[in-house]
Amino acid sequence: MSHAPRLFAAVLACTASLSFAAPAFAQDTPRAVVSIYRPAPGKQLDFLKWMAARDAVAREAGVAASQWYAHISGDNWDYIVISPDLDDATMNKIDELERKRGLKVGPTAGLEFRQVMASHTDTLVAGPTTAAALIDRASKP
Repeated sequence: MSHAPRLFAAVLACTASLSFAAPAFAQDTPRAVVSIYRPAPGKQLDFLKWMAARDAVAREAGVAASQWYAHISGDNWDYIVISPDLDDATMNKIDELERKRGLKVGPTAGLEFRQVMASHTDTLVAGPTTAAALIDRASKP
């Protein structure tokens, strides 16, 4: 049996879903980054230590604490972290503090991070908000 009809239906569904725009948010709407992490097998503690060192630097730079959630049951992830979306000036301040602490920054930090990672995603979000506020935004022209 050909998979072409299923493939076509999947492509059509994806295309249709892209035609619905997300509600517009004002520039002053708070932004955050939602990260979903799956550390490599046997690397959970190394991952947590790596992240804790960077959380400490962010706190020193005046960044609000990230919210950590640990997996108990359900989908295939270990940790979800909700962090503030940082501007360039704050990121530069954090990079400088990481250098002073002897932590890797830039591409070398990325390579080091990937040694403890099976997979991760980062998504920029607006909020926190409510369903009622989202309905209000969606109802405006």
